[in-house]
Amino acid sequence: MDKIFTKGTAFIDKNGRQRIFNGVNFVCKSAVPDSDGIVHFKTDITDSLTERLAENGINIVRLGVTWEGIEPQPGEYNTVYLDEVKNTLKILEKHGIYAFIDWHQDLFSCHNLTSGDGAPRWACIKSLKKPHDPYLIWAEGYFAHPGVHKCFDAFWDNTPVSGKGLQDRYCEMLAFTAKYLSGCGSVMGYDVFNEPFPGTDGGKVFRRLVMRGIETGLLSKRVDRKKIISDVLDGRIMDALSVADDSLVYHRVIEAGYDIIRKFDTEKYYPFLVRAAKAIRDAVGEGIIFAENSYYSNLGIPYSLPVPTDENGEPLRDFAFAPHGYDITVDTPLTNEASPYRVDHIFNEHERTQKRLGVPVLVGEWGGMVDGGERYPALEHLVDKFDRNRWSQTYWHYIDNFTDTKIGEIICRAYPVAVAGEINYYGVDRKLNTFTLSYTGSSDIKAPTLVFLPKQPKKVFSTKKYVIKDTPDGKYLQVYAGKGSCVVKVEF
Repeated sequence: MDKIFTKGTAFIDKNGRQRIFNGVNFVCKSAVPDSDGIVHFKTDITDSLTERLAENGINIVRLGVTWEGIEPQPGEYNTVYLDEVKNTLKILEKHGIYAFIDWHQDLFSCHNLTSGDGAPRWACIKSLKKPHDPYLIWAEGYFAHPGVHKCFDAFWDNTPVSGKGLQDRYCEMLAFTAKYLSGCGSVMGYDVFNEPFPGTDGGKVFRRLVMRGIETGLLSKRVDRKKIISDVLDGRIMDALSVADDSLVYHRVIEAGYDIIRKFDTEKYYPFLVRAAKAIRDAVGEGIIFAENSYYSNLGIPYSLPVPTDENGEPLRDFAFAPHGYDITVDTPLTNEASPYRVDHIFNEHERTQKRLGVPVLVGEWGGMVDGGERYPALEHLVDKFDRNRWSQTYWHYIDNFTDTKIGEIICRAYPVAVAGEINYYGVDRKLNTFTLSYTGSSDIKAPTLVFLPKQPKKVFSTKKYVIKDTPDGKYLQVYAGKGSCVVKVEF
């Protein structure tokens, strides 16, 4: 498979073509040992499933692993788990699907709350005395559980465990993993920490947001300040969703957390990201480093990460932004009612971050919809927005028979996989059932432009020569443009 690099705000292959990645999350959160006493890497990915995904235009997977699965004891690595990861990557490679490795965590670890995952028990310096199930949604441990907060605090402070700092051990684990998987051609890059959370300061942000939400009318005044978690999570957060559609109100609420998140991004997360990137680059020398935003920037709080640099002070090469973003309805019974207006608040902020950093975007997590709905207005809205921005994406997350669902139908649309020049515009018109691509071709690029076709087109218009090819991994329009302007329009 072609190596993928970054150039400006685009992903580029070895031929110089701009690449767009259309994918889905597969994250193995399980850390329960099997009968052999070993934690195994468990995933839905099989040869037949991968073939079906490729036939439907999926060309990348965000593949989630956990620190606990890889390093069950300090300095001891679980190669059985990593061999299973390697086998999965080989299946993806067979069908031309890329992967970027996501070292996943939620609530730092399953040893803090029953809904968590990520760090091994030995890395949980401060755990809850009595872990319990969440009241309503899995994420509530972020908001008010001291054990979760203190575990993150210890990590960001690089607190020693068995004579070595937690971050030091984590970065060594990243390097070991990247080295172990280095022979897998499907690996495009590395997402070094899922949704970094500020720890104790994160609890402060939540309380500020709730109080500001009450002040603005976003949350009901019936919220009991002594029972914030249960009152907010039992459904009262939905009392004034229409208010949250108002951009001024929404930003008035989330600005309550701006200063805390800015400090975390610059003083805690940035130094860690630079160290993590160096550890991986020292181990394997290549691969794109993906930086996520903090957990609270999923809501649209500005991301303040400085432009990462290497040890020579130069901007970090092959670096990309992998933001996450969810409507406030996610993980509730109203998740399919996500509002296009509210998700715009979030992803407009991510657009500003991209302009500031000047790097490509691959949206690592978004969506979270439930199968069975008739309409998904926010999902369609975001797919179109990503296309306008020339962003790649991996939807959260894979569900059974993904390609046969309405969700899969929206995502598995026509899109340009590889463009032999500079993209001007592309997108689908669902009312007219058409796809349009405009780009400026380069005579230096000999490889063709590739457009994924979800089905046999009724008509094709192109200002340049084209052919339609059926391959084992899907139907593609190949355009041979050479130098100059090229417009392609496909009617289905």
